[in-house]
Amino acid sequence: MAAQFGRRLRKGATSTAVAAAAVAALAASQAPSVTADDAANGDRAAAGNTDSPDGAATGNSPYHTDLPPLTTPGPPGTSTGIPATGSTQSGIPATVLDAYKKAEREVAGTDPACRLPWQLLAAIGKVESGQARGGKVTADGTTLSPILGPALNGQGFALIRDTDDGAYDGDSTHDRAVGPMQFIPSTWATWGQDGNGDGREDPNNIYDAALAAGRYLCAGDRDLALAADLDRAVLSYNHSQEYLRTVRSWFDFYNRGTHEVPDGTGVLPSGRTSGSTGQGGGSPATASPKPSSSPKPGATPAGSGGGAKPSPEPTTPKPGGTTTPAPDPTTPPATPSPAPRLGSLRDAGTGTLAATAGEAFAERVTVQARNTLGDPLARTEVTFTVTGSDARFPGGEATATLVTGADGTATAPVLTAGEKTGTFTVTATAGTVRPYTVTFTASVTARRADAITRTGEEALTATAGAEFAPVEVRTTYKGTGLAGTSFTAVMTTDAAAPAENTEGPYFETTGDKPVRTLTLTTGPDGTLELPRIHAGDTAGTYLLRLTTGSGATLTLTLTVQEPPA
Repeated sequence: MAAQFGRRLRKGATSTAVAAAAVAALAASQAPSVTADDAANGDRAAAGNTDSPDGAATGNSPYHTDLPPLTTPGPPGTSTGIPATGSTQSGIPATVLDAYKKAEREVAGTDPACRLPWQLLAAIGKVESGQARGGKVTADGTTLSPILGPALNGQGFALIRDTDDGAYDGDSTHDRAVGPMQFIPSTWATWGQDGNGDGREDPNNIYDAALAAGRYLCAGDRDLALAADLDRAVLSYNHSQEYLRTVRSWFDFYNRGTHEVPDGTGVLPSGRTSGSTGQGGGSPATASPKPSSSPKPGATPAGSGGGAKPSPEPTTPKPGGTTTPAPDPTTPPATPSPAPRLGSLRDAGTGTLAATAGEAFAERVTVQARNTLGDPLARTEVTFTVTGSDARFPGGEATATLVTGADGTATAPVLTAGEKTGTFTVTATAGTVRPYTVTFTASVTARRADAITRTGEEALTATAGAEFAPVEVRTTYKGTGLAGTSFTAVMTTDAAAPAENTEGPYFETTGDKPVRTLTLTTGPDGTLELPRIHAGDTAGTYLLRLTTGSGATLTLTLTVQEPPA
């Protein structure tokens, strides 16, 4: 199944020969309009042969209606050997062209049965965004500014209420088509791809968008080498016969040859539909006006590729006889840049979260919020939550909410460990409609003695055959008595390299044999009186070494004297 990415998602009905015939006639004529019979046949084809996986990818947003020149660069099939130069319209910006070809290769590797041609991606990219506004993209393929369609609010367009909390399109009321391939957010959420390998799925990146478009067009069991399947794929992208005709025109044009031009120098289209009614593209009341069937003498028909200069702009008289150019009706209004939206939340270099019971963690949880383009996002609320522990933020709180700074980062307050030992989690959460979370693992270890001391100071001296005075010791952690600390007491021969002594003092315990090694545990306040110590029968100086499990040590000197004469 891995080699069939996205295939068999939905079985498409077989396409009729009517749509293919209509499209073939259009490709031959390059005509911008069709007969009533053609439209009727096309509507039937659209109604019965659109196996769109989840509705039109663009939400049937407006698109550019410019058609390619009547004179194409060369005969069909010559685009495999791309010429270094060619007509202005046949030029595709370098990065954009590379993205289309890369997408074709990737889809061919995972879904060879689809036979996706990059020229189809180029045709759709031309119609949707004018090849990313003439190739105004960064080196990694991201558009220099967002490309957004109008709000799909049902006013001349489809009605699609917000599905992404404005994360991609900056509109939290209605959806808008986004990026050079004009995906609506709900479709991008399903089909988004990482085409340039930067770890993000960005609809404003031509590599990501081109690969997503390729996967989308190959949905179901389509074979795009078949005209009927290709038509179904295009109609699933925008459910309009006019759209199909326009894309088909550019597809045929690019199949005849194209060439690479520098980024930012591509030809910007002018004509654009301003509304969508589904089957027929723009509505008659709002669609862009078609060229007059009777051009003025000397004028060059639109799309002829003849290179003639356009007619002078119409002017509007001003008082005093001066004139100013009238607004160009084909220039779409500038789309305001959307407000930045949360696109991700990630760890910003948090170290190991470990502490001893009752103490503050030296490390603090730090996260960074980023927008949908991967840039730091300021003024974003982040909530940190402790789960599975009695560790707490200041004030004894298990949660803390902060706002990210200019660099997009937020650092949790100092966390103090409780008495419960073991591991627990700290979760950072940002966003409401679509929350992003980062989870960290923290650990609390029990206190361990850092010192063991003797409570008395008098010298430990005894006569051979007698007993030493009682010996009391205390284990502490940072100066406070630590209960329940285990330690080992050994009568040893050498403090530097301790080994159990075979003679001298020993612990008096039940049994016949002398005991010189014991494991003991301190009481509630960290103190313990050692078992009675017998001096033995041989005078001399001996050592008693006490060692805790945490490595704290205490060495006592035991002096055995000869009995009086």
